[in-house]
Amino acid sequence: MAPYVTRFAPSPTGYLHLGHAFAALYAADLAERSGGRFLVRIEDTDRTRARGEFEAAIFEDMAWLGLTWEEPVRRQSAHFDDYARALETLRGFGCAYPCFCTRKEIEAEFAASVNAPHGPDGPIYPGTCRGLSDLEKTGRIERGDQHAWRLDVAKAVTLLGAPLSFEELGGGPAGETGAIAVNADLFGDFVLARKDAPASYHLSVVVDDALQGVTLVTRGNDLFAAAHVHRLLQALLKLPVPLYSHHRLILDASGKRLAKRDQATTLRHLRADGWTPARVREVLGLTSR
Repeated sequence: MAPYVTRFAPSPTGYLHLGHAFAALYAADLAERSGGRFLVRIEDTDRTRARGEFEAAIFEDMAWLGLTWEEPVRRQSAHFDDYARALETLRGFGCAYPCFCTRKEIEAEFAASVNAPHGPDGPIYPGTCRGLSDLEKTGRIERGDQHAWRLDVAKAVTLLGAPLSFEELGGGPAGETGAIAVNADLFGDFVLARKDAPASYHLSVVVDDALQGVTLVTRGNDLFAAAHVHRLLQALLKLPVPLYSHHRLILDASGKRLAKRDQATTLRHLRADGWTPARVREVLGLTSR
């Protein structure tokens, strides 16, 4: 087994629950068993919801679980320039375009289309602004019209000119393993950045993983589809390509994925209720260290 560099990347928008504990322990255990390194990243690009008290609680909970990690911790809010440079590179290739559609306008287009294509996150953006002329795009930006930046996926695929794949070590919703052929169209022309979020999840994590030297990305099965577009961005930005391991999700009694709003499963609640780190591992089906 190669020495893996793994990471746990929570958002400080609520308290950690058992699902987060599984993700953190899973990544840390793989790094430890391989003689590698375990990193932590705070994904706080959502400045309206990120709070210092939640970030402090993240570190408190992780320490209680017995985890150690390298310092300094990378905080996305301190690295907006990195994402801006990546976006500028994509714009330079001609495969990123401004989208002036509001959410209401996009929803109206979906409602008017009986056969609107759907992706992992719901209906796929129909590409309304893709065909705007350069003159109109420039004029609207100079006028101060609010806009997001989207990737022109078809143009990006043409630019690359060769099929892509990523390596899954074992996991995924259907137990996928080995080389997975990339389906770049899964999300359509997805958002790269918008005014209230200088980098989307897709763009920021790809840049972060490369800059942090992450060699094995571990995360839940719900993000398996995202690996397809992340591999596309890695190829466009000429970034290193990590391995992937998508793991099972921790569900509640009704079979739904755990959510931060469910206070009964937060680690701070369980700790106050007398749980120990060993019990957390046992309940999650993870071997003791």
